[in-house]
Amino acid sequence: MKAIIISGLPAAGKSTVAEIISKKLNLKAINVGDILKSKFTEATSRNYWDTPSGFSALRLREKNEEIDKSVDRAVLRIIKRGNIVIASYVMPWLSKTGYKIWLDASQEERAKRLAKRDKISVEKAAEIIKRRDRENYLLYKKIYGISFGKDKKPFDLVINTEKLSPTKVANIIIEKIWKGRGRKRQIKEKG
Repeated sequence: MKAIIISGLPAAGKSTVAEIISKKLNLKAINVGDILKSKFTEATSRNYWDTPSGFSALRLREKNEEIDKSVDRAVLRIIKRGNIVIASYVMPWLSKTGYKIWLDASQEERAKRLAKRDKISVEKAAEIIKRRDRENYLLYKKIYGISFGKDKKPFDLVINTEKLSPTKVANIIIEKIWKGRGRKRQIKEKG
């Protein structure tokens, strides 16, 4: 199987859906954000990118594009091998192969998810989401010329996750992939 590449704005469900798919299809899952975090010694928490340290790291990435580009080159080599699920902001634009999915949700819904995950107020989460949306757009426009969050041309499938559970989203993706291959596939359901 070629790579499954999942993208979307912050808190749209990329990492969660990628993990579910990897378990259901017995594929390795890679979160490119986690690889980027490994470049920063203070990046130990799941919500690192939403913290002041995470925003400082973003400034460093803007000044030194090679941080992102070196990680992206390594991930592109992994994608070529296949049998992998990737959660990534930019891989759908950079990779010539893979089944590419965009997960969509409103800023309001993503703020609610972030608030719940990070145990912060919805208002604080909304500020973080707006800032990350803006700064990610500017970063990827600068590095790769990508209109992140606006250009949906590279995607084989776009799913609005607003009212869907992560498991339902994963099942939709798996069914679309297998239907496109002319086969039916049994999906492992939990409980």
